This record gives sequence, C-alpha cells and structure tokens, in this order.
Amino acid sequence: MKNLIREIRMEMDLTQDELSESLEVSRQTIISLEKGRYNPSLILAFKISKLFDRPIEAIFEPDETEEL
Repeated sequence: MKNLIREIRMEMDLTQDELSESLEVSRQTIISLEKGRYNPSLILAFKISKLFDRPIEAIFEPDETEEL
C-alpha cells in the first residue's frame, strides 16, 4: 500500500517522534509506515486521517499489484 504519510508529516513540520507521540505508536512504526513496510490497522488509519485532517483515501492508496 502506498501512502503520503512522510510528505504530509513534512508539510505539517512534524518530526517522526512528534507524529509517533501524537498517534501513540512507536517511532519505528512511523518509519515502517513511511517506507511502506507496514499497513496500519483501521484504527490507526483513522487516527492518522484525523490528525492530518484528510480523508483516508487522500493518505493511503493500494499498490497497482494489490487486489481490492
């Protein structure tokens, strides 16, 4: 799954540490999300959406190789 977490985080001038604290996850989780190695739970995706004030679809999109 592709995501724009890093880009949006940087637009908001947040560090990975600040984002992880706001979302109550580890910094390693943020790193894994940004590198596309980890797909968030639905609850975490909603938290990210709320924090970034954007719909989930504007943050996450499936890879072309993934089946829907």
